[in-house]
Amino acid sequence: MGDRCVATSKPPASADTLNIRQSTLSRCLRDLEHEVGVELFERTNGGTRPTLVGREFLVAAQRIVEDIDSTLRRLRAHGRGESGSLKIGVCSSFSAGNLHATLLDYHRQVNDVDIHTIEGVKDRLLGQLSAGAIDVAIATACCPSWSDRLLPLWSERVIVALPEQHPLSDHPVIRWHELSDDRILLTQRGIDPELEKVLVAKFNCPGRPRILYQDVGFDRLLSLTAAGYGDLLVLESAAGLSCAGVIYRELHDENGPARLHFAAYWRESNDNPTLKPFLKLLRDRYPDLSASVVPE
Repeated sequence: MGDRCVATSKPPASADTLNIRQSTLSRCLRDLEHEVGVELFERTNGGTRPTLVGREFLVAAQRIVEDIDSTLRRLRAHGRGESGSLKIGVCSSFSAGNLHATLLDYHRQVNDVDIHTIEGVKDRLLGQLSAGAIDVAIATACCPSWSDRLLPLWSERVIVALPEQHPLSDHPVIRWHELSDDRILLTQRGIDPELEKVLVAKFNCPGRPRILYQDVGFDRLLSLTAAGYGDLLVLESAAGLSCAGVIYRELHDENGPARLHFAAYWRESNDNPTLKPFLKLLRDRYPDLSASVVPE
């Protein structure tokens, strides 16, 4: 109906209420009837009121207006990043720690956004990021091949999960070299390839622990450790998962605990509105590191 007056389900308002001239309102109503092709309003000396067809038209018009308002609210919320979906690639546990707390905060702020988490090794996640399959990746920070956007985040200590009966179980802190005769359980997914790099860097062959690769989830790895099949290298965020028969100990060398530093990776060209508030949350939570972001 273009820019003509829009009717509502209530009786036609007076020209004063609409802040227009009476002649303009009358013309709008006549034009509306002409376009619809039926008499919508009955005009009497007592005023103008809708006909039977007019009342049906007003109900339909009100429904259309409400649908448009609902659609506009939904689109505006989506444009502000308050609804929609966000795909986050992760390579470490988020059962506890900084990533867990970040996801909780994000859900409190924008609980209409659907979060999809994808676990994988860092190289695979960055490949998915480049292909547009995910919006942001949270992974370890060292990646010289990444040339797009990066935001430094937190660091986590590398710790070891041991069976309770392990000879070193009474040590509050364990030195790396004390594990040289042990077996280490690792997978080839998630954060484990990064932990393996740390392990290799701490030992000189052939005095390195024997690595036993597994193809099971973290809970099964803990069960294997509890049964004495080998030690398990994890990050401190994963220590929030308890398992009967397993204890956690810090790993130190002469410089103290080993740490892995994390960062958020994303593409500058990503136009998903939900990404912006997520990145703002990361910058707000880690302001001391945000200044290190790679320049645009």
